[in-house]
Amino acid sequence: MAEATEATGLNQWIRGVLMRDLRGLKRELEAYPDEADMWKVMPGTTNSAGNLALHLVGNMRHFIGAQLGHSSYTRDRDGEFATKNMPRAELLKLIDMAIIGVDHTMPAVDEATLRSPYPQKIVEMTVTTADWLLHLIAHLGYHLGQIDYHRRIVTGQAGAPGVISVLELTTATR
Repeated sequence: MAEATEATGLNQWIRGVLMRDLRGLKRELEAYPDEADMWKVMPGTTNSAGNLALHLVGNMRHFIGAQLGHSSYTRDRDGEFATKNMPRAELLKLIDMAIIGVDHTMPAVDEATLRSPYPQKIVEMTVTTADWLLHLIAHLGYHLGQIDYHRRIVTGQAGAPGVISVLELTTATR
């Protein structure tokens, strides 16, 4: 069960869901019995689970770590999709770096920042930081579901590794 936190602002709820889903991404990749299967592209699709995971890491590290947390991360979006056969251990370390970035950045994102325009235009549009962060949550969940189905199709595994557990939500109590 998630530890209850005294900080219950929107920034902490956003942080909690992002952290839960990034940890879930790790569990999803760890559930592949053969790490080579993470890099298979199935008929009718364009991306492997490994490339989707790299894309999610790039999103978090750029949009949260670099843009909001002012880290020195430079995104290589094309590389997220061009990389092939990265060892699982290396990919999990990159996810850990994204988790650290979210964990360090989100507590400093106050209510005024959430209401303010996000510091980067998104497809030539201005959106609030809160709106963009909520979009990033949906985007992460969307690709997490794709990775889950990819794993099930490639491996024949029917079960899910408890990726988006309600018990991991910031406010979850019994």
